[in-house]
Formats: sequence, structure tokens, C-alpha cells
Amino acid sequence: MKWELNSDRPVYVQLIEQIQAEIISGNYKPGDKLPSVRDLAAEATVNPNTMQKALSELERIGLLLTNRTSGRYITSDEQMIKKLKAESAKNQILEFIDKMHQLGFEPEETLNLFIEIVKSHKQD
Repeated sequence: MKWELNSDRPVYVQLIEQIQAEIISGNYKPGDKLPSVRDLAAEATVNPNTMQKALSELERIGLLLTNRTSGRYITSDEQMIKKLKAESAKNQILEFIDKMHQLGFEPEETLNLFIEIVKSHKQD
């Protein structure tokens, strides 16, 4: 996984978001075993305690499950993953609409522009 961390928000929050993105995009499949905390922390170049905090939060919300003897696994609950994917998409759309509004576009203008771009993209 390629980790992209910056200093504008807490690192553990960014770790949570990036691991969630890997799950909803299918890079981590339901039931997959995650690397160890130390391995993930080394890969992301963060403190293992920070990675542990992120993984614990993902476990708390049910995306990860821990087997004391064999490590952490992605949930097998595909409905939960689909729901998270839909929520993530909705948030991306809302951010896009807000940015378009900041540029002075009304919702109808944004929709028309979006449709126009999608249609021209299909032809490429």
C-alpha cells in the first residue's frame, strides 16, 4: 500500500481513511489477513502505537476482527463494506458540490456540466 500522510490532520485519522479506502476499493478483500502492526507501521513510517490506534478504531467499528492467535482480518460482512463504500462516495460527491458552489456554480449548472463531461468521456 502506498501511504500518503500529511500534517494537516491527525496521522491516525489518515491511516484509518487509507485502510478503509483499501478495503472499499477491493485491494483488501473480505476475510483477508492484515500484516502485523509493526509491519504496517514500518511501511507507513509511523510509530507502531499510532498504527495500533488506527487499527483499534477500525476494529471498534467492525471493519477489522482480531483473532488473538493469528492477527487481524478484514470483516467478511460484505454489506458493511458496501455501506461504507456508498457513504464514502456520498461524502466525495458532497465535497465536489461544495467546491463547485465555491466556484460560483449553482446545483443545476454543476449537474449539467457533470453530465456533459461524462458523455464526452464515454466517447474517448
